[in-house]
Amino acid sequence: MTIRVLLADDQALLRSAFRVLVDSEPDMEVVGEASDGAEAVRLAREQRADVVLMDIRMPGTDGLAATRLISADPELDGVRVVILTTFEVDDYVVRSLRAGASGFLGKGSEPGELLSAIRIAAEGEALLSPAATKGLIARFLAQAGPSDDADRDPARAQRLDSLTVREREVLVQVAGGHSNDEIAERLEVSPLTVKTHVNRAMAKLGARDRAQLVVTAYESGLVRPRAD
Repeated sequence: MTIRVLLADDQALLRSAFRVLVDSEPDMEVVGEASDGAEAVRLAREQRADVVLMDIRMPGTDGLAATRLISADPELDGVRVVILTTFEVDDYVVRSLRAGASGFLGKGSEPGELLSAIRIAAEGEALLSPAATKGLIARFLAQAGPSDDADRDPARAQRLDSLTVREREVLVQVAGGHSNDEIAERLEVSPLTVKTHVNRAMAKLGARDRAQLVVTAYESGLVRPRAD
């Protein structure tokens, strides 16, 4: 199946470069380009994109606001957003995930990393660049101030009570950045069983993908941030 990609960046030159790269892949195609967040949201609806490569700093509606709008729209439930920006800083990583992004990647990444990010996001996995470590995310989630309240979803954290013991165990492993195969080995079950638990946890918690499971695990206190 061809992955439909939408490019959202206010720099036409960068969009052109990304288009050439994406269109060179047999399993991908660029279905639209947006120069601001509002246009990205509109095109995501019109073009039924699978993945949106979203810049953060754009005029008018910025990338975070656009990501939040896409994530909140039930009609765009299948759209995954990968934040692609020059400003690979801690606060942006956390805000991106809270807004509903499936991943975060610096613009200085290698072409292969970008293409891999698109495929990972399209499969519903969480993608974080090497600079965005799980420990860093955990610290910022734990230390978030009042200004971050708008990005929180208390109801999702409260739904933890609906998880089974095994689903909680799997959620802890997901928050640790482990793959289904790694979790299967740790818990001595099959990868298919892990996938089933992950999918059930996502459904119960209202999470779009694994990235949102990570946010929920830390915000709810199920997983505690590391001190280092």
